[in-house]
Amino acid sequence: MARLLDPYCLKDITLRNRIAVSPMCQYSCDDGFLDEWHLVHLGSRAIGGAGLVIVEATAVSPEGRISPACSGIYHDGHIEPMARINRFLKEHGAVPGIQLAHAGRKGSASRPWEGDHHLDTEQGGWQTIAPSAIPFGGSLRKTPTAMSIADIQRVQHDFVVGAQRALAAGFEWLELHFAHGYLAHEFYSPLANHRPDTYGGTFENRTRFLREAFQAVRAVWPERFPLTVRLSVTDWQPDGVTIEESIELVKWLRSDGLDLLDVSHGFVTPDISTIPWGPGFLIPIASQIRKAAQIPTAVGWLITDPAQAEAAIASEDTDLVLLARELLRDPYWPYHAGIALSDPRAEELLPIQYARAVKKR
Repeated sequence: MARLLDPYCLKDITLRNRIAVSPMCQYSCDDGFLDEWHLVHLGSRAIGGAGLVIVEATAVSPEGRISPACSGIYHDGHIEPMARINRFLKEHGAVPGIQLAHAGRKGSASRPWEGDHHLDTEQGGWQTIAPSAIPFGGSLRKTPTAMSIADIQRVQHDFVVGAQRALAAGFEWLELHFAHGYLAHEFYSPLANHRPDTYGGTFENRTRFLREAFQAVRAVWPERFPLTVRLSVTDWQPDGVTIEESIELVKWLRSDGLDLLDVSHGFVTPDISTIPWGPGFLIPIASQIRKAAQIPTAVGWLITDPAQAEAAIASEDTDLVLLARELLRDPYWPYHAGIALSDPRAEELLPIQYARAVKKR
């Protein structure tokens, strides 16, 4: 039997296997609303056998969106379209999750296929905010407004209200997006945070926004449901975030109630030339953090081969594998992975509507 297809229990939630759909921005919303595209996109991955389906980075405020076409959870009207999708995901065996986010200085951008550049106000863009008034660079050249203490408190409150709406929509797995150069990561990284106050400078100060936001959400998110964080654990830059720092931060977050770490990396600057791209290149780092911080982990990035995913789970390098592009190529990857690993439980992942036809020889 493949460990990849073993159930996974965290808090009161049981995933049918160790395969999770990573949050993938679709840039297909109008004013933050999920629609039929998202029902089919997410629902097909549930039908395809994934144990956990996580909705894309969802902004806790309008200015927190990456683009005007991004998912939002900033008013009550967003709840029911999400609830509809969640009912479908549960009906087909997947646990519904959501990633709450604020894009910070990387917000107000056009969609990737439209240039991925900052939009002016007349193009539907807005003034971005960040810890410091430092542009991201590259095609995202807009100078953000440095956040006041009142701004910080407002955004933290937005995360709390977003979590409450996520609960009302029926999500059972909540992830906070503290990675990829978005707002929380901007506070964490000295490459983006040049603040002279208690939210900048030292490691303790740079992590203050993250910990306060996490603690505030933990206070309203039910203990029976997992609360996780996606963290860029390294900036791959000499003066940026390091793995050693991240291990200490994860230990703090664990003491605050973190249930699992979604291990990610980079993207706080436009320079990605130092990233050591390769199949499963983050798996050893996830393993290091899992052991050092003594916390469950999930990891993705260039995991495509079932044997590779199986090895990561079987060797206890990670607890879950997150797939994105591979599940776009093949929504039925969990089933096909089980077949490749000669696990008879793979057949159980087929929906009854498909099983007879697929099994018939």
